[in-house]
Amino acid sequence: MASPTTGTHGEAPDSGGLGRRRFLSFLVAAPTLTIATKIGIDGFAPEEAEAVIPTLPGPAEILDLGDVLILSNAPTANLLVLEVREDGSVRLELPRTEVGQGITTANAMLVAEELDLPLDRVDVVLSDARSELLFNQLTGGSNTMRSLYTPVRTAAAAAKARLVATAARQWGVHAERLSTRDGSVIAADGRRLTYGALSKPAARADLGKLTVTPKAESAHRLVGTPQSRKDARAMVTGQLKYTLDLDIPGAKPVMVRRPPTINGTVKKVNNEAAVRAMPGIIDIAVIQTGVAVLAETFGQALDGKNALDVTWNAGTVDGENNATIKKKLRAAALPFVVPPLLTQYVDGEFDFAFASHAPLETNSAVADVREDSATIWSGLKVPILAKQNIAQELGLPENKVTVHVQQAGGSFGRRLFSDGAIEAARASKAFKRPVRLMWSRIDDMRHGRARAASHHKIRATFALGQVLTFEHRVASVETDWGHGLGEVLTAFAAKLPVGGNLSFAQTVFLLTVKSPYNFGVTTQLLNEVPVDFHTGAWRSVYSSSTRGAEEIMVDEIAAKLGKDPVEFRREFIKDERQRAVLDKVAELGEWGKKMPKGFAQGVAVHGEYKSYTACLVELDGRDPKKPRVTKATIAVDVGKPINPRGLEAQMLGGLTDGISTTLTAGLHIDKGLPLEGSYSQFHYARQKNSPMDVKVVVMPGTGEIGGAGELGVPAPVGAIGNAYARATGIKPRSFPVDFPVDFEPFPR
Repeated sequence: MASPTTGTHGEAPDSGGLGRRRFLSFLVAAPTLTIATKIGIDGFAPEEAEAVIPTLPGPAEILDLGDVLILSNAPTANLLVLEVREDGSVRLELPRTEVGQGITTANAMLVAEELDLPLDRVDVVLSDARSELLFNQLTGGSNTMRSLYTPVRTAAAAAKARLVATAARQWGVHAERLSTRDGSVIAADGRRLTYGALSKPAARADLGKLTVTPKAESAHRLVGTPQSRKDARAMVTGQLKYTLDLDIPGAKPVMVRRPPTINGTVKKVNNEAAVRAMPGIIDIAVIQTGVAVLAETFGQALDGKNALDVTWNAGTVDGENNATIKKKLRAAALPFVVPPLLTQYVDGEFDFAFASHAPLETNSAVADVREDSATIWSGLKVPILAKQNIAQELGLPENKVTVHVQQAGGSFGRRLFSDGAIEAARASKAFKRPVRLMWSRIDDMRHGRARAASHHKIRATFALGQVLTFEHRVASVETDWGHGLGEVLTAFAAKLPVGGNLSFAQTVFLLTVKSPYNFGVTTQLLNEVPVDFHTGAWRSVYSSSTRGAEEIMVDEIAAKLGKDPVEFRREFIKDERQRAVLDKVAELGEWGKKMPKGFAQGVAVHGEYKSYTACLVELDGRDPKKPRVTKATIAVDVGKPINPRGLEAQMLGGLTDGISTTLTAGLHIDKGLPLEGSYSQFHYARQKNSPMDVKVVVMPGTGEIGGAGELGVPAPVGAIGNAYARATGIKPRSFPVDFPVDFEPFPR
């Protein structure tokens, strides 16, 4: 929001004269940050040695991706729909997507707090795609609560102001003499009017200009207290309706036979007549992504697609496998700047495999495409872009396409892409009738999105007990940013002519990845290899592997300097909030306690999106090929916790993601396709792999609200890697650690 101290374009000036928009413009236009300076042992005479050499702030410490999203949302931030209904309940249309992260409950808490209303009287529904919101309907970047905290409170405060003013007019008293409680306006003499009774007159009344001021945070009674999710009972009892639970008249099941390699296309269907004659098969059509089969039931559609005999054209990565990809990544890693000549140094190289997003609900959508209109139902995190793409695909004006956003069963970044919705629209157009599209689990594992494989080179130089330089070079398979975030970046950076996906990737990398340590001259650089897989922003995007690898290296630097890993981190950490969460886990997790042979502790920290966390784990490494995390302690500081119980759930989810991708879960690429096709093959952590003893501590509020969705993964990755090294004596360098092909792959 503009203030008297902002520039003409809403830029916040700073002492260096570089506003936030110009700063981002610099990142997008010149996305590789290069720091050139002379570092040598002669620069640090013993008598001048200090405890730490301060590190210049990285881009993400000046302006992070969440800040960019908030600023791009500002023009439409207050275009919220909040309705007070005649029964006294309140309905908020949320311009974000609930995929299990708990944002519907957290936003309901904000509304209930502001209106002095019981939480169960607030309903939060997901808004349809609203083109007028521009960039303000993207769910990602741990941004929902950061960006909606003030607008939702303000909308609720405006509603309360009208209700109170209407009651004051009816009673002929001053509004200042009235109070609100339990969904009613109350007069000093005890008279009471419910919000329901006031809802209609408050909507019609000309009340003049009202002063709208959200409640002081010191007066909050609900916000900041642990609350169970409003949709939890419906989830566990099967009552919650997901996309394929919708009863859309005439919509028949569709499944798609997909190519045996990524991005292959149909050359010829060899047995179409035989498949059409199978029980329940209604129709067959060739679409861009394969052969669609329409049937009376999903079981019949599955049988039909499996029975198809198709000759395929080649895909885009048919010759690729894990070994060829690793070779390309190692060749693409940028060189270090500082040679290890006059100083001591530590080097490390790390490899991270592709990882499936693997949400419980596979890609699904319902589509009803007519000659002059289309209606789509799906769980979408960028629904405005989905609407635009579907309109373009169908040759319809955008205002003739309606996109209903549904609650989804998980995402972890997967639903930033609208693949399923677009495919359903294509199928509906081809079959000239409504369809219910479902991807099989095999489809989702093999043809869905995945975290890109990456290779990491890290070098740290040190002398006199000080870290002089810290260089991290990341080489990654290209992460696809074609889901709308690129538009946000270029729009906010004044539509600069950037260099396509690579510039978006570099910008996101710089706006998210940061080192928490004073390690002298620190550089973190990304280079991406354009190998045409189906990739996407997996939870914590670049930080999960980049910061995970760095935290493993921090332990190795500490060992070289003969220092305890916790004390070493305490000495070099920049931020007191980061140090506080480390201290908390060290205390509660009993850092340094004696462990049986083959068991060990590991610790790591991470900060992102104005939030900080630390993780301490205990690991059983008696069998180095079957390690298991037995205990975890996590501390998290998000500045202003809205629902501490929701934050605990986020950290538990991040821990499980960290356990999975560090120890057992990855994708093997063979002849251009992942071999994994089910949860039995993609070894995501089960209950037996998860610690029974987990303690999550939410630190007291310290100010500005921070993000939480991405925060919980990188620290567990580092902590688990460090515990593994201490328990087994083996430095982990390739992840997941336990990664055999111990299954018979499904037919292609």
